[in-house]
Amino acid sequence: MNQQNVRKDDFESRSRHLHELSDEQLKKRFWELTEQTVKPLIDLAMTHTTPSIERSILLRMGFSSIEAKTLVEKVIDHQLMGKGAGNVVYILAKIDNLNIRTAGLKLIADNGWERVIAHFGGKS
Repeated sequence: MNQQNVRKDDFESRSRHLHELSDEQLKKRFWELTEQTVKPLIDLAMTHTTPSIERSILLRMGFSSIEAKTLVEKVIDHQLMGKGAGNVVYILAKIDNLNIRTAGLKLIADNGWERVIAHFGGKS
C-alpha cells in the first residue's frame, strides 16, 4: 500500500489569536508581516548591484548597450561600482554642469574620472 504523509490540520489552533481582530486590524497585521518578510530583500537590493543591473539603468538613461557596457566596465575599473554607474554619470553631470549623455560620453573617453573619484572621497 501507498502510505501518504498527511499533515494534521491545526489551522484553528494556530489562527486562534487572530479571531478577535477586526478587518482593519487584520489588514494592519498582514502589512506588518509583509514588511518584515520583504525588508531583508530591500536591504540587499540597496547594498548590492550587478553589472547587468547597472547596464540596465544606463540604458534607461539614454545610453546604447555598447556605451552602457563600456561605462560599467570603467566604473568597475575605477572601483566605483558600489556607488552605481548611473550615479557616477549623474555626479559628473552635476560637477561639470552637463547633460547626462555628455557626462557619460566624457567618462567613456576617460575624462572626468578624477573629479568623480574626488567627489566620492577618493584620491583625485
